[in-house]
Amino acid sequence: MATFLYKLGRLAFRRRHFVALIWVALLTLAGVGAASAPPAGNSSFSIPGTEAQKAFDLLEQRFPGQSADGATARVVFKAPSGEKMTDAGNRATVEKTVDDLADGSEVASVADPYQGDAVSKDGAIAYASVKYDVSGMELEESTKDALEDAAQQARDAGLTVEVGGDALQAVPETGATEIIGIAVAAVVLVITFGSLVAAGLPLLTALIGVGIGVSTITALASALELGSTTSILAMMIGLAVGIDYALFIVSRYRAELAEGREREEAAGRAVGTAGSAVVFAGLTVVIALVGLAVVNIPMLTKMGVAAAGTVAVAVLIALTMIPALLGYAGRRVKPAGAKGRLLGRSRKGAEQPEGQSAGRSEGQPKANLGTRWASFVVRRPLAVLLLGVVGLGVAAIPAASLELGLPDDGSQPTSTTQRRAYDLLSDGFGAGFNGPLMVVVDGKGAASPNDAFTSVSDEIKGLDGVVAVTPPAPNKAGDTATITVVPDSKPSSVQTEDLVHAIRDAGGDVKADTGAETLVTGSTAMNIDVSEKLNDALVPYLVLVVGLAFLLLIVVFRSILVPLKAALGFLLSVLAALGAVVAVFQWGWLSGLMGVEETGPVMSMMPIFMVGVVFGLAMDYEVFLVTRMREAYVHGEKPNQAVVTGFKHGARVVTAAAVIMMAVFAGFIGSSESMVKMIGFGLAIAVFFDAFVVRMAIVPAVLALLGKRAWWLPRWLDRALPNVDVEGEGLRTAKERRSDPDGDRELART
Repeated sequence: MATFLYKLGRLAFRRRHFVALIWVALLTLAGVGAASAPPAGNSSFSIPGTEAQKAFDLLEQRFPGQSADGATARVVFKAPSGEKMTDAGNRATVEKTVDDLADGSEVASVADPYQGDAVSKDGAIAYASVKYDVSGMELEESTKDALEDAAQQARDAGLTVEVGGDALQAVPETGATEIIGIAVAAVVLVITFGSLVAAGLPLLTALIGVGIGVSTITALASALELGSTTSILAMMIGLAVGIDYALFIVSRYRAELAEGREREEAAGRAVGTAGSAVVFAGLTVVIALVGLAVVNIPMLTKMGVAAAGTVAVAVLIALTMIPALLGYAGRRVKPAGAKGRLLGRSRKGAEQPEGQSAGRSEGQPKANLGTRWASFVVRRPLAVLLLGVVGLGVAAIPAASLELGLPDDGSQPTSTTQRRAYDLLSDGFGAGFNGPLMVVVDGKGAASPNDAFTSVSDEIKGLDGVVAVTPPAPNKAGDTATITVVPDSKPSSVQTEDLVHAIRDAGGDVKADTGAETLVTGSTAMNIDVSEKLNDALVPYLVLVVGLAFLLLIVVFRSILVPLKAALGFLLSVLAALGAVVAVFQWGWLSGLMGVEETGPVMSMMPIFMVGVVFGLAMDYEVFLVTRMREAYVHGEKPNQAVVTGFKHGARVVTAAAVIMMAVFAGFIGSSESMVKMIGFGLAIAVFFDAFVVRMAIVPAVLALLGKRAWWLPRWLDRALPNVDVEGEGLRTAKERRSDPDGDRELART
């Protein structure tokens, strides 16, 4: 592989005009496609194999024309202090609002609160339910404007009016912190390279890659029913890995220049060596993201595949466009150790000579920070290992209290009308009113469907935690009925989850007696089923992703223990990151700093999503850092010396890459969407734990303790595995081989 990538890098350097033209053309094509594509339609949220989805599908069949997936809105009215909603003036205002809403072209129905028992017992609060023919994402802006105008007119008449439901659903905004994250990445790159030109290359290529990826997602959003969160996730991951992959290749290019190679040769070798690591690191991320398909939730599968496509584009750009741009930059990209005018004079000679693992005698140049840290770790490996493991273990403690759920209007910021409507309904009708359960009774198999409907209704009324049960509402054929159940607990509570299971158990008894099947659906039941499905899929997903990546890393490192250590270190970092997420978003620690206005259960897909994404990103740093150690080892250095050499060449760059990735992810904490905010924080803290605790401390400590055993591989497996040559051994010239015969012998042994 190294030889192929070496040739590719040199070709891209020589044919830079052609390469740049191809990528600019692809960006233009994707941009035109995004601009001309129809607006994204309904991003269907289906969960095959669950009872809630089965009930939803049954509703569409037995109650045609009711737009089961149509948007809904609840216009909530509150009377001024000392008045009631039943007063003549207030009632007239509400009825006028209902009439105005009913005139909308996309409105299916509007329920008058005075005809549907939608006034609170104390008379202070009332609500009107609005049903639309199309989903929230498909509603025309004029329809949303009419809804807001009607609410405003009622406000002008003296009522407090808020609007809940998904009719006002909007594309989430990421806020200014996203730009701050990119700015931090730019500063880190300038400090790392000491040159605006060299720092600008990773940023430029990452933005081009993300532009192509996100534009393509936008162009296909309508046809593939991709939600707005899909493009945000692709942008988040694409920016992070795009900058990092380019950073590693530019850094290796500068190192090759420092060894006296011509620029085209240096570009080829950079792509052949660092580019090999980029390919395998990208593969681990792609495996982790595409592996989300095993959960069998279409929305999650689409998010993973779209993000994986953006990562693949980032890899291709790093391998081709970076060497092309290096050709354009020419002498403006300095060799490693030679600073540009921006940061002053050269640092050349400031680093410790290669092979010096610890200490320095008088007159020797001072070792860099990575060398000094690695030297300390290999002298005290057991202490560093214990400190790192215990620290991550403490951070992971909150994960034991993890509660899962999906966000609803109750998790929205208090500044939104959806959240205020949610609170008003809770005050007037009880906490469970915001999460009613819809029970669907299929009476086709019953001798008397009406008797079956009544039996189900009576069974539910006898359950604990039920506030209200509406009479069964049969369809025209009389073989199916719906029953609305209002719990006495909020939608995301454990009590509501227990009630859903109790209704399903009671339905099983009714089926045994009457033959009628009882199904529970609605947004609350759907959320519960999603959480359970994600929990059930976590272990199979973990086995699949970690197993495939483990095999891939065996090929890369030609070792059993190094990939095993990498996987165990990942588990530590992801558990610690989940602990931090629980502490902030569930317990409320530092919630004000993070802009978390409402604490509650952690998003259901967060654990499995973090397992996938964090594993892929963690393997990035493992590949980039440990390949330099293996490269030094196979070239004849002793195991501990190879660890120090790997840090000497890789620690600065890996540190910069981790800081950049953290900055990019942290930039999404400012999003208005709670799911995006949580993902941004979770990934940022996970990168911190994995890069600075696991890869920078635990990994060198374990390698120092293992010594030569770290690179052991059974002979039969060594013969069976393909030689991918990540170390670039095939690129060494005859002169280099003659000058390092020990390295050739060591390579032959390994």
